Amino acid sequence: MIPKPQSSDIASFYQKYIELVPSTNDILDELYQQHLDTVDLVTSLDDETLQSAYAPGKWTILDILVHLMDCERIFGFRALAISRNDQTPLPGFDENSYVQNAGANSRKILDIVREFSLLRSSTIELFRSMDAGQLARIGNANGNPVKVSALAWVICGHEIHHRNVMEERYIGK
Repeated sequence: MIPKPQSSDIASFYQKYIELVPSTNDILDELYQQHLDTVDLVTSLDDETLQSAYAPGKWTILDILVHLMDCERIFGFRALAISRNDQTPLPGFDENSYVQNAGANSRKILDIVREFSLLRSSTIELFRSMDAGQLARIGNANGNPVKVSALAWVICGHEIHHRNVMEERYIGK
């Protein structure tokens, strides 16, 4: 079991994501379910909706999906490095640059969903493979302390946040 993080386990700007995660006894099951919910949502949309931004300068839904994968990979790498007791301070990243250079809008939704599903399976297995000592390790990412176990919750809550944005600003517009 991966407990819900304490406020001291991760930088305060991640708390908004953690708070979005429903109460659960198993964050890995929640990661799986949240992903299914996101896949159900995005595969129900037409190409025009997937490739449209709700306002000038905003990301498309395809951009958001690739952003979720980029972040999951980065958070997963942080969890891997810290769990292996690597004391190297890990860098931050510029999410806007990643989105601008990802080419999401030239991709097909089913290709993105397939990649996202494989990535999520890998992320779940990474966390499942860690023992209590590895999950409890604390490292430094983007100049802030971060506990390995908290990253599973951040990945889940980050996805929920962006799915809420999709539902409120793209689909419910």
